[in-house]
Amino acid sequence: MQDGRAPRIKNRAPAAIQITAEQLLREAQERQETAFRAPKQRVEDFEELNEYRGRKRKEFEERIRRTRGSIKEWLQYANWEASQNEFARSRSVFERALDVDPRSIQLWLSYTEMELKNRNVQHSRNLFDRAVTLLPRVDQLWYKYVYLEELLQNIPGARQVFERWMQWEPDDKAWQAYIKLEERYQEYDRASSIYERWIAVRPDPRVWVKWSKFEEDRGRLDKAREVFQTALEFFGDAEDQVEKAQAVFSAFAKMETRQKEYDRARVIYKFALERIPRSKSSGLYASYSKFEKQHGTRTTLENTVLGKRRIQYEEELSHDGRNYDVWFDYARLEEEAWRDLKADGATKEEMDPASQRVREVYERAVAQVPPGGEKRHWRRYIFLWLNYALFEEIETKDYTRARDIYQTAIKLVPHKQFTFSKLWLQYAKFEVRRLELPTARKILGTAIGMCPKESLFKGYIDLEIELREFDRARTLYEKYLEFDPSNSPAWIKYAELEAQLQDFSRARAIFELGVSQSPLSMPEILWKAYIDFEIEEGEREGARALYERLIALSGHVKVWISYATFEGEGVPVSRALREEEEEDEEDEEAEQKMVPGDPVKAREVFERAYKDLKGKGLKDERVALLNVWKTFEENNGSEADVKKVEGMMPIVGRKRHLDQESGQMVEDWDLVFPDDEKESNPTSFKFLQMAHAWKQNQGANRGAAAGASSSSSALSGFVAASASSSKATAKADEQMDEEDNNGNESSSGEED
Repeated sequence: MQDGRAPRIKNRAPAAIQITAEQLLREAQERQETAFRAPKQRVEDFEELNEYRGRKRKEFEERIRRTRGSIKEWLQYANWEASQNEFARSRSVFERALDVDPRSIQLWLSYTEMELKNRNVQHSRNLFDRAVTLLPRVDQLWYKYVYLEELLQNIPGARQVFERWMQWEPDDKAWQAYIKLEERYQEYDRASSIYERWIAVRPDPRVWVKWSKFEEDRGRLDKAREVFQTALEFFGDAEDQVEKAQAVFSAFAKMETRQKEYDRARVIYKFALERIPRSKSSGLYASYSKFEKQHGTRTTLENTVLGKRRIQYEEELSHDGRNYDVWFDYARLEEEAWRDLKADGATKEEMDPASQRVREVYERAVAQVPPGGEKRHWRRYIFLWLNYALFEEIETKDYTRARDIYQTAIKLVPHKQFTFSKLWLQYAKFEVRRLELPTARKILGTAIGMCPKESLFKGYIDLEIELREFDRARTLYEKYLEFDPSNSPAWIKYAELEAQLQDFSRARAIFELGVSQSPLSMPEILWKAYIDFEIEEGEREGARALYERLIALSGHVKVWISYATFEGEGVPVSRALREEEEEDEEDEEAEQKMVPGDPVKAREVFERAYKDLKGKGLKDERVALLNVWKTFEENNGSEADVKKVEGMMPIVGRKRHLDQESGQMVEDWDLVFPDDEKESNPTSFKFLQMAHAWKQNQGANRGAAAGASSSSSALSGFVAASASSSKATAKADEQMDEEDNNGNESSSGEED
């Protein structure tokens, strides 16, 4: 305890008497001392009363002297004097306080409240009169004053107070309080005149609406309409004023709706909506759409919905004028409205405004030219021009305007930087539909000369082929290939055109010219098309020569596989023989005769391919080739041929090599082919043959089940090689016994 630390507790057992937290709190509450309370004094006679009053006044005077500006002290002093029924003294204190702060609202209210509590009504009136004269902008004093007069049933006095108040042009609540006073005493004409004075002071739309609603409630519909008409004349026809008076139009229309004057209401709505911008009349449109849903026809309802969607699109475009998706939706909306109007059998006078609206939307949309010279900014924009032209051509049949639209769009696009082939082609097809074929050719020729592009050549060629102008198509193909000689699909299409025209020598020459081009985008598809052409013509020798040329160029495994498959499959007879047979038989439904394939040549191709890939060291390609070769032998060869291919299949083994970076031995998985192993390690390969023969002998002794399981061992890739061994099984057993230890080590090493 001397060092200030807590005493060490030796006995940690629980106490015999346990005390809960609730007991502790209750005891603490019971033991608290009560607050000091001043003793109660009883006044026995007037002398003691005067002494008490004098002492309290002295205290109040001291406190006021110390804090003269504290209104709280003055109020306590004055209220204490009033509690002693010393009203003269209380008034004196209040007056002294008013000399200190005459603009204290609390002081005036307490003063008047004191007088009213003691039923000094005239004093209260005088005080309220003084207060509102001094503080005319404090509404609370006016409300208290008016309430006092009305409470005393002095209605003329209350009106007089309101009139004094209205001269100061207070806020709307004061006017409404005056009107409600007149309504309580059924002085409706006076209330109407107050509304008129209120409008003269504050001509807001909501005040006009309140006045008309008041007149409607009292049953004077003519007066209510007169109020609305006066309001509309007051605001005028200016756009900003009509926008400001939306509430008046809406209330006017709703009043007519309540009176079941639906035609009047519809005229009011339309009058307002025609003069207010669509982007600023969403509330009015919502009211109009609700009105049409309840009381309108299908046509009027659709027009209302269209108007609402127009407002939505206008609002979105006000934020981003180059939002082309919104422009597309907007134009589609107007086009659908135009079509619906046409379907309903509208007259030309009714159709013209709808057509003008569609044109207006498109003109506003195409005026939003994309910034910069990047094509990605123009991709959506250019379709606005195309849709505009199609609308004029298909819907309105205004071909001159459609032609002008195409020409304007072409002039607008910076063709030196980029172009849009779809625009040129659509323009040309439009002229074709108008039977202006020379103009269409001139347009496409100008496009190719100004900004040659693959899609332009294709579109022009397709157009000429549809028109059966094959000589022009040939000329265009020549220009196309001069523009891009490395385009393999173009060579193929050109040759296919000649083949369709039965000019096979020309098609073959085109293929030859195509494959002779050194830079080709996709040469494999061109070679394949050429080979398929020769096969279709029944020229096996020609196709074989093409395969040999392609192998000399690439030597890819897919080419070898295709070559071998070609040799093993049948091909149609030559075209000359087919034509002779068709002339003799005259049977259109006769099956096409085929020349069968040669499996021997196919095997030769497979063997050449295997040797070539082996010489290049391509192991994965050899596996792919062997898989196809095996499938071929299973379909066309004997069991021995299948086993031969299976004997060439590799196994997956581990191979150790020295890592050049780390200098450590690293193990990798590798494909081990039997022929590669035989050439590189003939001794170990011989041992593997003997081991496999021993395993086959063991399997034969154990039965067919064990033999089936042994065939799936890790040495299955050497089945064919071990089967050709002429050693006896007993000799293999002896060799295995003699070289048991060394043989196992060398076997694992060679497999690694």
